[in-house]
Amino acid sequence: MAEKIGLIAGSGQFPVLFSQIAIKNGFSVFTAAYVNEADQILAQLSEKIQWLHLGQIKRLTKFFKQNEVNRAVMLGAIRKTRLFTDVKPDMKAISLMAGMRHTHDDAIMRAFADSLEEEGIKIESSTFLLPELLATKGVWTIRKPSRSEKKDIMLGFSIAREIGRLGIGQSVVVGGGSILAVEAIDGTDATIKRGGRLGKGEAVLVKVCKPNQDFRFDVPSVGLQTIHTMSQYDVRAIALEAGRTVVFDRPEMIRTANENHIAIICE
Repeated sequence: MAEKIGLIAGSGQFPVLFSQIAIKNGFSVFTAAYVNEADQILAQLSEKIQWLHLGQIKRLTKFFKQNEVNRAVMLGAIRKTRLFTDVKPDMKAISLMAGMRHTHDDAIMRAFADSLEEEGIKIESSTFLLPELLATKGVWTIRKPSRSEKKDIMLGFSIAREIGRLGIGQSVVVGGGSILAVEAIDGTDATIKRGGRLGKGEAVLVKVCKPNQDFRFDVPSVGLQTIHTMSQYDVRAIALEAGRTVVFDRPEMIRTANENHIAIICE
């Protein structure tokens, strides 16, 4: 009998990619998928699938327990703006929130993961089965960062780690020694747009893990779309953390960066 693995799925390609790899590795995938977020193709890749709204913790737990699933991963994005508009909290979720001192998204996700583990469902690292997605150290592109870009990257790392510590976001855009944009609830692409417009061709993007990052969820990720957005808004370099950033479509990402004279650095 195939080993069972649970998947708590948000949007994007990560849940789909995980399901495909899990099946190749002999797992049966049982998916708890969020409505209006998760890809419909997951229904074809899952042994069973349960569609849920945000906040339906009891229903999610019941689904896994009924199918004797005791390990799961939390993958994919949840648009943070939906935390205010599209939630159907059950009594378990209300009780969980009532007992929290802080209710920013990181604290909510940690409390959610911990509550599942208390129910006997172990939450694995988000890179479980896919360690090759983690960024490797080095300059990946033909173009290397200029001297001024290196200075901006150094500043960006220090500021990005600080906003991560405060639970604000994971990325910043820097140009000419100034912070042009800080990621908040609107996400990385919106941060690139705001910073790129101000930088006018002199901006770099820095994306990092939070100092207290819980690798069960919300690990920083980049991919081809990141490079497309950078190119559109004239952000000339991106700096990442080795071993602490998930990278999708790496060959296509590097090729597109080279075509647009964008530097990718991983430190």
